[in-house]
Amino acid sequence: MSHGIDIGTFGVWTSLLDLHPTGQVREVVAELDDMGWGALWRPESSGRDPLVSAALWLDACPRMAVATGIAQTYARHPLTTMAAGRTLDEAFPGRFLLGLGVSHAPMVEGVRGLDYSTPLRDMEEHLDAMDAAPFTGFGPDGRPPRILAALGPKMLALSATKADGAHPYFATPEHTAQAREIIGPDKFLAPEHMVLLETDPDRARRVARDNMARYLALPNYANNLKRLGFTDDDISSVSDRLVDAIVLWGDLDSIVARVREHLDAGADHVCVQALVEDPADLPLDNWRRLAEALL
Repeated sequence: MSHGIDIGTFGVWTSLLDLHPTGQVREVVAELDDMGWGALWRPESSGRDPLVSAALWLDACPRMAVATGIAQTYARHPLTTMAAGRTLDEAFPGRFLLGLGVSHAPMVEGVRGLDYSTPLRDMEEHLDAMDAAPFTGFGPDGRPPRILAALGPKMLALSATKADGAHPYFATPEHTAQAREIIGPDKFLAPEHMVLLETDPDRARRVARDNMARYLALPNYANNLKRLGFTDDDISSVSDRLVDAIVLWGDLDSIVARVREHLDAGADHVCVQALVEDPADLPLDNWRRLAEALL
């Protein structure tokens, strides 16, 4: 690969740290670093600012990379996006990966009161404006690496022409193979996959459905699932077939084997999201067990 991104093969994806005090979060980040994870990924929704959080997390650990998965383009001006990325890249060379995305209509129109009718065009214009924006701060010439949240073929294609790769979320190894075909061999591909260390089928699928519900209500994810061959009935009923594809549950060996299917399908890096029954809990033990098995 020639994308110039080196964050290891496996990372942790989580939104759970926003529910805990910053002091505790810094301790957890340092522990994840000690476990050997290559990167720590975080989203942007209605919690803490992802770029401010990235600075705090990077300062809390000496080795691990931090990636936004993703920062919303509608939330900030292109100059602001560019300046934040370059600030973090200079302060923590090679350890910050800027993931950008257009989010979803409910977050953009419903929460921010902005227009979401042309997300693909808006993303392209945002990236072009980032590249054209002035930057007078200290730091290396050239922009730091950036990747796009991409599911459909058009956004995946844009991630290859205007960015350094793609970060698909709520997808499958089958999608990873399709994404690799679209973005080509030299772009960075980092899919996310939910995992649950639970061998009881009923409990595993119940926890999985609870975690999947908010995503299935968003058209971007539902449309991508249909492209992968899932039906309206699969989505509305949250069928066992759909649950078992989106959430990898079972014992440690079976989960590790299925996570590695993304690598066989063409991924460079897999973002592992360990699910919990109670969002207030942190899956520290699961992160440790997964790190020992994967890293």
